[in-house]
Amino acid sequence: MMLSRQKPAIGPGSTTPAKESKKKKKLPKVDDYLAARDYTGAITLLEFNRNSGKGNEETDMWIAYCAFHLADYKRAMEEYLRMTKRNNYHPDVWVDLACCYFFLGMYPEADQAAAKAPKSRLQNRLFFHLSHKFNDEKRLMGYHQNLQDITEDQLSLASIHYLRSHYQEAIDIYKRILLDNRDFLALNVYVALCYYKLDYYDVSQEVLAVYLQQYPDSAVAINLKACNHFRLYNGKAAEAELKSLQEIASPSFIFARDLIKHNLVVFRGGEGALQVLPPLIDVIPEARLNLVIYYLKQDDVTEAYNLIKDLEPTTPQEYILKGVVNAALGQDQGSREHLKIAQQYFQLVGGSASECDTIPGRQCMASCFFLLKQFEDVLIYLNSIKSYFYNDDNFNFNYAQAKAAVGNFKEAEEVFLLIQSEKIKNDYIYLSWLARCYIMNRKARLAWELYLKMETSGESFSLLQLIANDCYKMGQFYYAAKAFDVLERLDPNPEYWEGKRGACVGVFQLIIAGHEPRDHLGEVLLLLRNTNNPQVEYVIRVMKKWGREKKVPLQT
Repeated sequence: MMLSRQKPAIGPGSTTPAKESKKKKKLPKVDDYLAARDYTGAITLLEFNRNSGKGNEETDMWIAYCAFHLADYKRAMEEYLRMTKRNNYHPDVWVDLACCYFFLGMYPEADQAAAKAPKSRLQNRLFFHLSHKFNDEKRLMGYHQNLQDITEDQLSLASIHYLRSHYQEAIDIYKRILLDNRDFLALNVYVALCYYKLDYYDVSQEVLAVYLQQYPDSAVAINLKACNHFRLYNGKAAEAELKSLQEIASPSFIFARDLIKHNLVVFRGGEGALQVLPPLIDVIPEARLNLVIYYLKQDDVTEAYNLIKDLEPTTPQEYILKGVVNAALGQDQGSREHLKIAQQYFQLVGGSASECDTIPGRQCMASCFFLLKQFEDVLIYLNSIKSYFYNDDNFNFNYAQAKAAVGNFKEAEEVFLLIQSEKIKNDYIYLSWLARCYIMNRKARLAWELYLKMETSGESFSLLQLIANDCYKMGQFYYAAKAFDVLERLDPNPEYWEGKRGACVGVFQLIIAGHEPRDHLGEVLLLLRNTNNPQVEYVIRVMKKWGREKKVPLQT
């Protein structure tokens, strides 16, 4: 949205005698700065004129205009506010002031200021955008009907389509305008941004190149190119693009300084997030979301939740992130309420017409069914996108759990072993599922080794219980006996003795049948002697008698 001002030629004024006319011609003019989009230079010259006593109302208007285009909306607002306190000010100042309020996020103030302005197309466009911000659908449709088939109104309509994630509709409008106005090169940036949002990063690059060829120092365009590089390649390639912008030292760099600082944090994997992102939360919408992601990566779920709990989601990304945070908090606190909220958010995104066939949309449906423990359905969605995530540890972690949950332990084990992240590999959920896969695939020794590598804790005790019970169920009695023996020594629970006794007898039966090495009999006897239960002597006597008959070497 742009301010409705023409650009009259404003020179520095006559300050020297005629004999210095040659020098005067060399002095810069405001028009020159504006043509170069150097609003910093323009505002500096305008302020010089005003401070020299050569300013007038028009000078003030232009200072406000330049401040607005430098994204210094607070400064522009202050200039316009001063104008409203004068006599005989131009009534259009109110709609310009309203635009400043709008970009400062002061929507009620913008609404009130715009109402004081004469009716105009800019006022209608501003009310149109405010209606979207207020989520007032009826009012929005009213101002929508007032839009005309003129460039400014159609651009405003395209921007609302963009804000509502209707990217293809926005592209259609931009392309239609471009057909009749080839010199509107900036529209290529908008089209490229829509393709970026649609995940067509290569197409976005091609369209963007048309604009960059003419304006290679555009901060917005270079930033978008860097974002495409980030998606297509990696953060290092993206950062290199932004560094080239800093080397150019373009005036537009100042305009996009906050955006660039924000994106460098993203490209560097969150480095400097706590220093850079908090001050930008109310400036750049993505700053809040990326700070939430940073907290999630640091396992600070509470901070992530506090930052996002009052955010009313309007985009798929915001719905997804609120779902992820609620899921993490629900699992962390055992809260069914948060898990239910997460499931609803995921279902809302995954079931929407615009997202159902996208990769994030399918991930959402998989997450929804995961929380509902409907793992067959989880696999339907994950199978459809697995080719995009072969080396993604988080994807493989969820994929392997779903495989194991439906009993496909062989493939689950293979996927678990693809994971490289040490953080995930030390997670109890990973260890317990991998141990279960090993046992179900008749590799109980590997499950036992997982336990031996763990430090003694509540989690290691739980893993022991899993190994003991699963090995027993699968007839892998040797490791079941070893696990029940440790459990019994840690906690003299009669159930553990009964489990150990059954497992030891099971090993004995397998030895007799020739399915277990005879030298395991000596270990079984040692395990049994760790128990004070009176039943032990009878069991040991039977085993030793058989061993002597079969001439099995036993420790006495």
